[in-house]
Amino acid sequence: MHTSARSTHKASGASASAAARSDANSDSGMSGYPGDITADTCAMAELIYSAITSLDGYVEDEDGHFDWAAPDDEVLGFLNDLERPIGTYLYGRRMYETMVYWETADLVLDGSPFARDWMQLWRAADKIVYSRSLQAVSSARTGIERDFDPNAIRAMKRSLERDVTIGGPALAAQALRAGLVDRCQLFLTPVLIGGGKPALPMNVRLDLDLVTERRFGNGVVFLDYRVS
Repeated sequence: MHTSARSTHKASGASASAAARSDANSDSGMSGYPGDITADTCAMAELIYSAITSLDGYVEDEDGHFDWAAPDDEVLGFLNDLERPIGTYLYGRRMYETMVYWETADLVLDGSPFARDWMQLWRAADKIVYSRSLQAVSSARTGIERDFDPNAIRAMKRSLERDVTIGGPALAAQALRAGLVDRCQLFLTPVLIGGGKPALPMNVRLDLDLVTERRFGNGVVFLDYRVS
């Protein structure tokens, strides 16, 4: 979250996204949600776009700030379970430079078990950074690709057993336009920021089916959609 899943180093770009593999709460009427999905093992990996957004649909404000997106322990614990089955993260340069914090985060972590869990998940996954200017990476299990090639992503999905998340709205927009995204997972945060970087691209039409939802005590709502 992607997930994604983003915040000031605690919201993992959800996303970073996003990247949903955790028990849905009783309000959704879909108990055992993550178990149901992981049990349905497919030969082809899914590509998931996951993001933490404001209620008006932005991942950061006009000044590039996203401190409002920091998840509390309840949300971060859920996000960790969401990311646990993920094998590969796809990033643009800016998202990678935000997320690479977690490569050395144990030097400064405040002892949060949820943050430490996320750090271990992030380090264990493979990372691919799409950038024409980045000369070197500063994390393990990380490679650089100069161009985003939809055919290469299709081949990756066919070859991998574990799912893939794509982080950052610019890179996700390319994947959405190419018809590569299988799921779209959004953490809607109860704040209006009035402008900034939108989570979803303009001029893209996709039909979506709601798979599940989850409400949290801090007002965040998680929505998981499958692309039809």
